[in-house]
Formats: sequence, structure tokens, C-alpha cells
Amino acid sequence: MSKILILGGTGAMGVYLVPELLNMGHDVYVTSRSARISQSENLHYIQGDAHNNIFLTKLLEEKYDAIIDFMVYTTDEFNRKCELFLSNTKHYIFLSTYRVFADSKEPITEKSPRLLDVSTDSEFLKTDEYALTKARQENIVRNSKFNNWTIVRPTITYSKTRFQLGTLEADVVVFRSLCDCPVILPEEMLSKQTTMTWGGDVARMIAFLVLKQNAFSEDFPHSPHAYLPAVNEACELFYS
Repeated sequence: MSKILILGGTGAMGVYLVPELLNMGHDVYVTSRSARISQSENLHYIQGDAHNNIFLTKLLEEKYDAIIDFMVYTTDEFNRKCELFLSNTKHYIFLSTYRVFADSKEPITEKSPRLLDVSTDSEFLKTDEYALTKARQENIVRNSKFNNWTIVRPTITYSKTRFQLGTLEADVVVFRSLCDCPVILPEEMLSKQTTMTWGGDVARMIAFLVLKQNAFSEDFPHSPHAYLPAVNEACELFYS
């Protein structure tokens, strides 16, 4: 039985990842700002704020075999925490986003150019916009002296607790739809296309990647059509 720590594991992907890991026989620890009651002897909720350095440092004194990180940090904050994560576990899984990639006429792959690397918009590059933040944090992970990391880049993820439409969340989109009210979106968004991924698919892939040496220092898919082969690949790594 391996000890797995999930930081921020009560959201759209975490709700599926926890049962996947439990079914595999892992001992799962999940941080949450609010008190929660476990329904399993192998599931342990730890109340606290993973942004708080005192809480986090004390938490990591208890060594975990793997850390799966769903938290959202500023770049400076992550720069201070990254080595702490990597040095206190056998395997650190960092959740990034497909939004790091630049527009492309070709199908986007894990090796496609990122906005951070190709954008010429100097004002944009001065910001800590989410796509830039995650790309910068990917760089921090890659440039560390450790190789026990894996980067996962989901697309927009929906689940039983989350559904996004543009900048709107489920409580707006679903509520207004049920009330037969229009959902108001910026005109610029009407011609945009994107993909959405079910949180359970992301969770299943992550679960099979945990503690697999072949997943170290690797990136994993951002797009839904890539998840099935990725899950199959992760399963093969798990059972090999």
C-alpha cells in the first residue's frame, strides 16, 4: 500500500481520482479547507490550506510516496514550493493545462509551441495570466535538479461538480438554462472552438501513472481524443 497525498483533491478531477486510487489499494490523503468525513478507512481528509507554508511544511514531514497537485499558485509562490514537493516524495504529479499551447494550424501535441515561448505580445507576457503561469511553473519543474515529476495537461474539464461555458460556471449556465433564460456570452467567443474532457478520464490516467518510473520527466495529453491511448499506455505501465 502506497501513501498518496492529493493537494486540493476535492474538485472536478479529485472526486474521481480518490476512488480510483482507493480501488488500487493505495492509502489516500486529501487536503481540504473544510472539514470532511471519510467513508473509507484508507481515505484521510486533512483540513488546512495548502497555500500556508507552515501547514504545508508540517504536512510534508509525513513522507508520502506520491503527491498529486491540483492547487493553483502564483509563479513566485510555486517557485518557493517546488523543491519542497520534489524533495519530499518519490513522485510529484503537476497539473498544468492545455491552455499553455499557442494557436496552431496543425493538431496540437505535447511538443507543440507554448504561448510563453512564441508570443510577441510584450504586454501579455508581463502578466501572470493562467496560460503563462502554468507554462512558467512547468519550466520551474523541468529546470529543477529532480526528475521524479510528471506533467499532466487536461483540457477544460467537466464533472458532476463542474461545467464551464466560456468564463461562466455551472451555477450560471445550468441555472439559466433550466429557467429558460438566455446565457450571455461575449461576441468574440461565438466563433471559438475548444474541447472538453470528462474528469473521470483524467483521473483514471493519473491513477495509472502514479509511481511509474516510465512516467517520470514526461508530459501527458491535453486533448480528449488522446486520453484513450494515454490511459491504455498508463495501464500498461501500471501492470508491467
